[in-house]
Amino acid sequence: MVRFQGGPNAGHSIHIGDQSIVLHQVPSGILRKGCRAISGPGMVISPADLVSELAQVRNANLLNGEFLVSERAHVILPLHRAADAWEERQRGASPAGTTMRGIGPSYMDRVGRWGIRMGDLLRPDTLKEKIDRLYRARSYVKGDKAHAIPTPEETLEELRSATDVLRSYIGPTEGILNRALASNERILLEGAQGALLDVDFGTYPYTTSSHTTTAGAFVGAGLPPRTPDAAIGITKAYSTRVGNGPFPTELADEVGERIREKGGERGATTGRPRRCGWLDLVLLRYAHQINGFTGFAITKVDVLGGEDRVRVATAYRDTRTSETVKEPPTFPEDYEHLEPVYEDFPGWKEFTPALHHRIKAEGYSALPPEARRYLSFVSKELGVPTLLVSYGPGREEVVRPGAKVGLRPWPAAWSE
Repeated sequence: MVRFQGGPNAGHSIHIGDQSIVLHQVPSGILRKGCRAISGPGMVISPADLVSELAQVRNANLLNGEFLVSERAHVILPLHRAADAWEERQRGASPAGTTMRGIGPSYMDRVGRWGIRMGDLLRPDTLKEKIDRLYRARSYVKGDKAHAIPTPEETLEELRSATDVLRSYIGPTEGILNRALASNERILLEGAQGALLDVDFGTYPYTTSSHTTTAGAFVGAGLPPRTPDAAIGITKAYSTRVGNGPFPTELADEVGERIREKGGERGATTGRPRRCGWLDLVLLRYAHQINGFTGFAITKVDVLGGEDRVRVATAYRDTRTSETVKEPPTFPEDYEHLEPVYEDFPGWKEFTPALHHRIKAEGYSALPPEARRYLSFVSKELGVPTLLVSYGPGREEVVRPGAKVGLRPWPAAWSE
């Protein structure tokens, strides 16, 4: 399993029985026996945070897989976190809404060829020279009185401490993956953010600083370009967004607040409340267009239980021309002139413990009929099969629609 982009700016909350853990830089495959979990070259890594994360997994007795981090992954320094805060302030009234974890500045230095890579941590003779050079390149941050910037020497000492722990995990990973391909082993590529946060194809500049799409997955993992056996798009039964940026179907009312509370919609890394709204098929179609999904997993169907009405946006209306718009605009300011065109559905009942038990015993057919109608509509509109539907956080709270309901069943090759 390879995490191919991002860094400690995103988290995956994972529930295993009565245990819960949030992973930030380590792929979730670390929790599975026999799995090799790789933090790939497309990532940016905070070494000290990675040490803490591995200790957390180990202390929870969940360090079951083998862990590796690519020597090509770039390093986030305290200097990058200070630069992140400085740059946000320069944006004035239109901040990007970053997590202040230094992600963007680290990727900037990677592209500008100033960056420090994880493999550099194993080369102390040249590491100091590279850090001194980077400090010179980022000299404007040192004049920022809002943040105390560690000296290059203090940064070196922090990196040395982390390297003592991480040394055995750092190395080349491309050969491992290509040998796995040659042996026909299964490889799962894991992202950290949604398609619409892609730095090129998302709602720029309200995006992350890396490529979150399937095309970016191959580059960020170190694999040759090829068509994957499956590309699974994951969407909630409603829409959410953390931070700033356009959100056409946002619900700034009691319904949105109710969804937020029932869904536990807070960022796993920052704890920031997520903005919530109705499902947006314009954006989902676009996500499919740029990713080539072979199927969708739709989660949190239970959160909408108890609503009198459930809505889904099928298009936008341009308020200036009254024209129907079926593709998202490139520029975020153009969303100001668009309003959603909704299809309304009757809501479904609350997911009680008795209903959970029945679904677990009977499968997809035991979902409320109104929910099944809604899911079938979404799948038909997208032209992509729904492979998984989850109705709770537990691993067992997942059902697979079958061919009898007009949706393609889960591929046999992924039966495990």
